[in-house]
Amino acid sequence: MLDIRYIRDNAAQLQQVADQKGIHLSLDDLLDVDRHRLQKLLELENNRKDRNERSQQIAACMRTGDQAKAERLKEEVRQINLELKQLEAVWSELDQRYQSLLMLVPNPVSPDTPSGLSDADNVELRRVGSPPAFDFEIKDHVVLGEELDLFDLPRGVKVAGTRNYFLKGAGLLLHRAVQQLAIDLLMERGFTVMDVPLIVREETMRNTGFFPLGQDQTYEIPSEGKWLVGTSEVPLISYYSDEIIDMTEPVRLAGVSVCFRKEAGSAGRDVRGLYRVHQFAKVEQVILCRNDPELSEQLLEELTKNAEDLLNLLEIPYRVVAVCTGDMSQKNYKQYDIESWMPSRDSYGETHSSSSLLDFQARRSNIRYRDDDGKTRYCHTLNNTAVASPRILIPLLENHQRADGSVYLPMALRKYMNGLSELRPNMTT
Repeated sequence: MLDIRYIRDNAAQLQQVADQKGIHLSLDDLLDVDRHRLQKLLELENNRKDRNERSQQIAACMRTGDQAKAERLKEEVRQINLELKQLEAVWSELDQRYQSLLMLVPNPVSPDTPSGLSDADNVELRRVGSPPAFDFEIKDHVVLGEELDLFDLPRGVKVAGTRNYFLKGAGLLLHRAVQQLAIDLLMERGFTVMDVPLIVREETMRNTGFFPLGQDQTYEIPSEGKWLVGTSEVPLISYYSDEIIDMTEPVRLAGVSVCFRKEAGSAGRDVRGLYRVHQFAKVEQVILCRNDPELSEQLLEELTKNAEDLLNLLEIPYRVVAVCTGDMSQKNYKQYDIESWMPSRDSYGETHSSSSLLDFQARRSNIRYRDDDGKTRYCHTLNNTAVASPRILIPLLENHQRADGSVYLPMALRKYMNGLSELRPNMTT
């Protein structure tokens, strides 16, 4: 959410950003509703003032015994109350419309965010590592998983429907190993690790910027009016909602959770295997800091480096791209995606995302701190995926496969895999 005064002063720029982000919003409509709402509010205040003045006059007449004048004033008060009732109904309708439109206004984008319509227009910043050169016919992660008995996709579909799966044996160990590697890395770097609620109130989703535009991607629990989170960013940010917090140092949090996502609108895209699934696990980085754009930029680089360091430990080639306007969500000011090399696709696939939101999210969630002058200000918030599994298993298995059907395990994972250095068919765990 942005301050309405900022919106009034920057309406043309924000309309352009809304158009680029694919948000159906007319800033002219919002400003028109805003003007009418303020006009009706002024009429309400004037009428209430008139009513209060007449009420005081009635009391004075009653004291002096001027019954006739008191009755005349009472009739005027009754008429004012009727007008007030009508005005309040009009104002309430305008205010609801105003609030709905206000929730659609996008965060502006950073000056160095590339313009574009889709992920095809994202700009590559750097590549790290070289894709492996195989001298044998490679297998994709689905075949590797079946041959190594790591997961069962058909039974996942049988039990829960499309885009579901079972992880088993070494597959489960690998799933947990990449998460624990991320947890240990972040703890060493000063992050507080948290297990978080997965079921949240609707206002929690709205206050963190995931509603209303992301509602179609989210699973609802209608009987309770609650929702399943698609990222622990939601409860981590909301942990401090409606609070004034100490911002002497940035607050670094890491949420460890299962996540749920409908993947609405993605039919036909990446439907094979584990790339787009409805249930997955994430270790999510979240940082809250002072309202300082330069500090936010530094912390965005820090978050991104943490994810890159994890990929280096997993020995997976990757690239970092600057996300363009058309591939960016409403709430993001600046975003990097990290894409890991996936041999079966002969291309890079997104496995991590880093975002800076400035104070957009903190305004909605009412998270503040006191600056050096004692004035309350809204925090800046940032987030990044440290690791998401089982998607990360795709490049992990495919890049480290061998001609004999085995899969090499990077050194960093072995202590979490009962000392295994490789995965082989028919092995026991």
